[in-house]
Amino acid sequence: MRILLVDDEPFALKELTKNVAQLRPNAELFPFEYSDEALAFAKNESGIDVAILDVNMPNMDGIELAKELKNIYPLVNVIFCTAYEKYTMDAIRLHVSGYVNKPYKTEDIERELDNLLHPVDNPMPRVFVRTFGDFDVFVDGLVVTNFGRSKSKELLAYLVSKRGGTANKQELIAVLFGDKYTPSTQDYFKKVFRLLMDTLKGHGIENIIVKGYNEYAVNVNAFACDLYDYDKGLPQAINAYKGEFMAQYEWAEL
Repeated sequence: MRILLVDDEPFALKELTKNVAQLRPNAELFPFEYSDEALAFAKNESGIDVAILDVNMPNMDGIELAKELKNIYPLVNVIFCTAYEKYTMDAIRLHVSGYVNKPYKTEDIERELDNLLHPVDNPMPRVFVRTFGDFDVFVDGLVVTNFGRSKSKELLAYLVSKRGGTANKQELIAVLFGDKYTPSTQDYFKKVFRLLMDTLKGHGIENIIVKGYNEYAVNVNAFACDLYDYDKGLPQAINAYKGEFMAQYEWAEL
């Protein structure tokens, strides 16, 4: 288990680290006083299972840090450890794993570690597509950002939403551009599709896309997806859905 601990008060951070080390002696602990340093560390890691965060911190507070961490690692278990109860609603909206009020007892931390929202023994698959909230693709636990064009990412999102069903070029152009099927939109679509394939090939996951004659689809067996798990009725996916589906796209509906 890999645990990130962030508190801008040195003594509080030392005590928290000591307590967690006693509770999880085999865990890797990464303590930080500064949230920006913690975030920079997390961006360059292969995975963080749990993040225990103070909330009231300078520059970047725990709420903002939690948002950033969840963007990088959607299954990270965030536990807030704070003296300010006013942040409870923020924690609920973020769907964090736990919330501990300072001053706390060791058993308070133990309770949260024993009841993680995302069990650590179920790691994220190598390729994971998140559709609940914003649409994102994760490879080896890290979010894919280099799509070249936002429309390339949106093209993949739409195909994922088809659940393996095919879409022809006319349909995709209408969704992406809202324009008529013209030579200019066809040329732009070719560029968007090429950039998408370049991105996927760069990560070794080009098999996600299935292309036929004027037909495009995703290979649903090439990646894990919360939407598909939701369709199967898996409890973790059902619990993960909080009413938002591919929130950045107007066309998206569950």
